[in-house]
Amino acid sequence: MLRIATFSLAAYDPAEEAWGIAVASKFPAAGAVVPWARAGAGAVATQSYANTSFGPRGLERMQRGLSAPSVLKELLDADPEAAQRQVGMIDSAGSPATFTGSECIPWAGGRTGDHFAMQGNILTGEETLEAMEEAFLSSDEPFPERLLTALLAADRAGGDRRGRQSAALLVVKAEGGYGGFNDRWIDYRVDDHPDPIPQLQHLLSLHRLYFGSSEPEEQLPLEGETLDQLITILHKLAYLPSDVTALNPTAMKALRRFIGNENFEDRTNLDQHTIDLPVFTYLMKKYG
Repeated sequence: MLRIATFSLAAYDPAEEAWGIAVASKFPAAGAVVPWARAGAGAVATQSYANTSFGPRGLERMQRGLSAPSVLKELLDADPEAAQRQVGMIDSAGSPATFTGSECIPWAGGRTGDHFAMQGNILTGEETLEAMEEAFLSSDEPFPERLLTALLAADRAGGDRRGRQSAALLVVKAEGGYGGFNDRWIDYRVDDHPDPIPQLQHLLSLHRLYFGSSEPEEQLPLEGETLDQLITILHKLAYLPSDVTALNPTAMKALRRFIGNENFEDRTNLDQHTIDLPVFTYLMKKYG
């Protein structure tokens, strides 16, 4: 069995009513093994010689209202290879638990605090978790960004002593998924990259761009220079004949097709002739 040398952070955000796990490792696709989470139940990070059954079994028990410490003890007591395991848990109320088996490869250890559990093995030293905790507690960013800020701080403080390869971020909340049909609010992985955490941060920024929303003061009217620059892009990309320079029906049809191809229907209101500022800025940078 391969060991998952990993550092991870499992946490709960009471303001968002969200549970999340950020994880990084010198191991391919750690996100396919370590993080498990369910809205209303909690989160589980299972690593070292990972027993992946701890994920669904732990969530099922915490869904019934059992605490993270009691669930973790139950799972470990039934596992004959518990000494090789490393696990972090957050239950439905945000209470944490962490465990590092005596046979985990050093440096290995964990720590818990208010609504978080962090743990790591085959690390350069305890400074990895110290940096993770300091960054997590001092950040005032939104919860998903806060998890990645802490993960990056841990990595830059030492991280996995073998190097870098993969990272993942999983955050759940009720109806947080696409269209509100499931709880998978944020679910991104970088499975094989020499510096995966910044890549994960880039994916999160794209998530905010495509699925975010703007306040009314950031919704630009399609007129003046804003409209001129969009029409220039439509000309450049051959969506619109060069002799069409006003927002007539032909231009509007071309603009709808362009916005649809770029997947920004949710961040424009072409019936009201507006576009969100972050989307306009992105399009100018990409095509302007």
